[in-house]
Amino acid sequence: MAAKKASEGFAKVVADEVQRWGSMKQTGVSLRYMMEFGSRPTERNLMRSAQFLHKELPIRIARRAIELQSLPFGLSEKSAVLKVRDWYLDSFHDLRSFPEIKDKDEELAFTQMIKMIKVRHNNVVPAMALGVQQLKKDLSPSIVPKDLEEIHEFLDRFYMSRIGIRMLIGQHVALHDPNPEPGCVGQINTEMSPMLVAHAASEDARSICFREYASAPEVNIYGDPNFTFPYVPSHLHLMVFELVKNSLRAVQERFVDSDKDAPPVRIIVADGIEDVTIKISDEGGGIPRSGLPKIFTYLYSTAKNPLEENYEGVHEGVTMAGYGFGLPISRLYARYFGGDLQIISMEGYGTDAYLHLSRLGDSQEPLP
Repeated sequence: MAAKKASEGFAKVVADEVQRWGSMKQTGVSLRYMMEFGSRPTERNLMRSAQFLHKELPIRIARRAIELQSLPFGLSEKSAVLKVRDWYLDSFHDLRSFPEIKDKDEELAFTQMIKMIKVRHNNVVPAMALGVQQLKKDLSPSIVPKDLEEIHEFLDRFYMSRIGIRMLIGQHVALHDPNPEPGCVGQINTEMSPMLVAHAASEDARSICFREYASAPEVNIYGDPNFTFPYVPSHLHLMVFELVKNSLRAVQERFVDSDKDAPPVRIIVADGIEDVTIKISDEGGGIPRSGLPKIFTYLYSTAKNPLEENYEGVHEGVTMAGYGFGLPISRLYARYFGGDLQIISMEGYGTDAYLHLSRLGDSQEPLP
């Protein structure tokens, strides 16, 4: 009995602490600031970065943990969502238990710890997707998509915050790399070639298409191969991969029984003064106009669901389709650094996706 009382007391202390940190103000940073700060990874700068994260990460993580406890339609009670909440509470506890960082050894120990936090949260997207699937199974048919807007808004905030947390941790960890690639400041490549990233992402998407359908349409890329700008290659790879994967699937399924050759997917990279725009065009038959509002929601996918109870082995972006999370999350990645993603479709012909990336790098992180 005494043990139960103690654990309840402990839970209350943790809950109060999470509430206290969750009500503090978050501090956003810009791509340009990360680049300028990270271009001199001196011991003093790494210490300052660790001290900033020591205070900033618990605030961001506490906010999400609080939200995870009060989601509508009983989403908070789903086993997969409870698991995610526990990951966030564990990470909050790890960060708050870590003493103030005063020297190089403490800074290195802190860096190891946040690296572990990032790994702990690797499967948050498939776990939340599974929670949403569990919810969909239990929802009464009388609930219309409009009622679910609150869940969409929560997931937008939740994933946007996750992108920020992973970017801050990843950037700090990467600044410790003794042999960074030329032109790279942490995770940011100051001379990233969008053509090269688009090519690599397209090849990855084609290999998955091959695995699923035993063939894949060609992908043709147009643009200036010498053009570069500062961006995070892993973010761009994820977005282009997702868009090309959707296009390949649409074309493949439209032409599967046709005697015509499947038309290629076309990627055009345009370099403007404010934005770099990447257009991905396919002739996969398009999306009916009534379906367009749904493609950025988290409760919609036209494919069979690849998620079973076991999502531990699932990594982001490995299945051809089925989460229904790829497009909304890609749009968040674009918006994280001040860009956007738009989809324009011609039913009966095909779809164009416009990925706008801000060149200026000075938009602040959007902090949900």
